[in-house]
Amino acid sequence: MHEHQHSYGPTGSGTVVLNVGGNSGALIIYTGRDLHGREIEISREEEPRTHSAVRERHVRDGVFHSAVYPELEAGLYTVWWDDRTPAGAISVTGGAIAEFVWPTSAPAGAG
Repeated sequence: MHEHQHSYGPTGSGTVVLNVGGNSGALIIYTGRDLHGREIEISREEEPRTHSAVRERHVRDGVFHSAVYPELEAGLYTVWWDDRTPAGAISVTGGAIAEFVWPTSAPAGAG
């Protein structure tokens, strides 16, 4: 996870367009409000990492915090807790939205 902290405002329903279909899927990582503005990195094996900032999302049923990756090639992705420690893994399927819940405590070995 990048140590960068950003000051993003909230997003409303319909402001993020997910591009799913064919071999392309999307990923939503749900976090707590304490991660607002932090960037969470993900990667597929042997590929560079990409990141997205955690933002406050306003929807009809309330407010939640998440990082959204609107267009990812299908495959298995590592979600990174920090530069060296995985928080977990998630499979992204073409034409679908994968969901990952950020762990509430640091994995073993996290720095």
